Amino acid sequence: QVQLVESGGGLVQAGGSLTLSCVASGRTFGTYIMGWFRQAPGKEREFVAGINGASDSTSYSDSLKGRFTISRDNAKNMVYLQMNSLKPDDTARYYCAAKTSGGLTTYDSWGHGTQVTVSL
Repeated sequence: QVQLVESGGGLVQAGGSLTLSCVASGRTFGTYIMGWFRQAPGKEREFVAGINGASDSTSYSDSLKGRFTISRDNAKNMVYLQMNSLKPDDTARYYCAAKTSGGLTTYDSWGHGTQVTVSL
């Protein structure tokens, strides 16, 4: 496991944009698969986006319809989530996660999350 710390959450109006950041402590960050998840009150945690070490493969939840973009900067041990055209339904706590070994079937490291609230 590695330590992950999210930042960038806050209150934004519907239709606005917000960028979340996550910094990792791992010394081999460039080999990790990184992802973003979110959880709203009363709902299960859901996958938002994922990115491999070389940034040549990404995946997204179908429900996002191209509004979110995941990226990373391995020199800074950072991963980002650019969120555009935000909707009230996007309100949730957003978590950064890492899969530190190719032999793992699930993400093994998690941050504490950052709250995103979208108002009308």
